[in-house]
This record gives sequence, structure tokens and C-alpha cells, in this order.
Amino acid sequence: MDHLQLAAHTFSSRLILGTGKFSSAALMLEAVKASGAQLVTVALRRFNREQLEDDLFGPLSEMPGITLMPNTSGASTAAEAIKAAHISRELSGSPFIKVEIHPNPQHLMPDPIETMEAARVLASEGFLVMPYISPDPVLAKRLEDVGCASVMPLGSAIGSGQGLASAAMLSIIIRESSIPVIVDAGLRAPSEAARAMEMGCSAVLVNSAIAASDNPAEMAAAFRDATDAGRRAFKAGLMRESSEAVATSPLTSFLGEQS
Repeated sequence: MDHLQLAAHTFSSRLILGTGKFSSAALMLEAVKASGAQLVTVALRRFNREQLEDDLFGPLSEMPGITLMPNTSGASTAAEAIKAAHISRELSGSPFIKVEIHPNPQHLMPDPIETMEAARVLASEGFLVMPYISPDPVLAKRLEDVGCASVMPLGSAIGSGQGLASAAMLSIIIRESSIPVIVDAGLRAPSEAARAMEMGCSAVLVNSAIAASDNPAEMAAAFRDATDAGRRAFKAGLMRESSEAVATSPLTSFLGEQS
């Protein structure tokens, strides 16, 4: 079987789901089920034991085969992200942490310096660190060097639906990385998830494209199928591109013989 390997953890699904922006917890849970995802990311603020209607930890933890990956969304510094990670691990018991640090709410671009510091500290503390980053090959390699379990470069800005605008840089990161590369943010259509997988990404993380669709469960299933198809195509080996047309059935001499 072709599995996603994150440290000592193995997943048969290569689609990771975010849980924000859904109009209701019920729709989110339906989408998670339809997606076949086994790794689901949840912001610390959704671990709300006092307001049970907003608490996703309970419902998600009861779903078979689901592993939670808390994220540090809302943190603007390494110190805030580290604090959020400690609280999240205490509440969820999960070793995974998605380090997400974006200090500017206008563009939500990840802070590379603060992300690097938080990742360094958390990896040394035994977390399985999954940092959300800009598509920077140098930063990706540095994060690998400090012990991250994967890197998660953006396809395009969070929630923008601009797809794989960073494809050229993603290709370099994939080529240079010895740990899984997971495209996170910006995907709008299942075809873009398939393309990311065809490029050699290990997985994709999708949230807005599913949550903002008219039918989240059906869209989740579409992303599931596209992710699987893209991975199968990558494993099969795509044909080489050519600058010239190449006939699939070359002409033979018998045509000339009939004249």
C-alpha cells in the first residue's frame, strides 16, 4: 500500500482537512467523513469545553480513524505559537502541531523568522511539527534540518482560491526535501489537488474550498478522489512534455503503396 508517512505515523489518506469556515459543526463532520481524511487540523480556540456547541474536540475524537493536528492559528509570534502548542497537546493528547504564525491579518502570510524559532523549540520538545510556510526552498530545508515532520508551503494566499500560484517554487521544494511536502492553502478546485499530487507533493490540506462550497460533503469527496488520482498518476509516471506534436499512430509506407 502507498501510505503517507509522518515520522512513526502512517496514513492511507493523503487529504488533510481543515475545520474552519464551515457554517455548522454538523456540515464539517459530514465533510470529514466524506473526505476519507484521517488527519484533521483544529485551532486551539475550537477546544472549548465550556461551550460544547463550539467544541470540535469531542465529536472529532469520537470518529474512528481520525488523528487531530492542533494548529496555532491566531499566533503572531513564536512565543504565542509555543504556548498554544503546549495547551493543545495537553487538551488533545496529539503529538502533531501545525505551526501557523501570520502577524498581518491583511495578507496572512506566514512569518518565516518566528516560524523557524517556534519549529526549532517544539521539535526539540518532541512535537511532530508541521510548519505552514511561504514557498521558500531555503526555509523549507532549514525547517527539515531542525527536525520538522513535514513542511507545508502555501499554494497561494489563505482563502484566496488562486490555486497553485507558487508551482515553480513548490517544484524546487519537492525536489530538495527529504521529508513530506504538503501543499496548504489556496486550493480552490479538486483538479488543483490532483495537480499538486502529480507534481510529487505528499499530501494536500484543504479547508476553504470545501467549507465554502454549496455541498461540502460532496466537494470533500471530490477532493478525496482527485487527491488519490493525482497520487496514482505521479506513481505511474507522467509522459514527458514535447515542444512538437508527435503522432500516436505514425504514418507507414502502405498509404503510398495504395496510390
